Amino acid sequence: MSLLTELKEMGVNTDEALARFMNNSAFYERMLGKFVANAESTEVMSFIDSGDFEQAEKNAHTLKGVTGNLSLTPLFKGYDGVVSAIRSGDFSAAKQIMSDTLPVQEKILDCIKKYK
Repeated sequence: MSLLTELKEMGVNTDEALARFMNNSAFYERMLGKFVANAESTEVMSFIDSGDFEQAEKNAHTLKGVTGNLSLTPLFKGYDGVVSAIRSGDFSAAKQIMSDTLPVQEKILDCIKKYK
């Protein structure tokens, strides 16, 4: 099995991503590797827990953009939901969405790390 096959099984739209990356799978996989460091250093939940919703929204918005560009669809949907919930003032929903997204993110990150 390959990285792209495993990601596709997790709901990542690898076909869309490859089209965006001009079918250069090596480049796409390199960017996925960079995403690992980005995701691990861009905290959202700790800011939600501490009540710093401005920073939580900012970080979630950053990750929403990155996951959208990489077609990491399950993560994009999660971060999009967090951003929307914070912007509408529904902080408990933001926390719940983030709680649901983190295990999925961990699986995707572990998959990427396995191939790097």
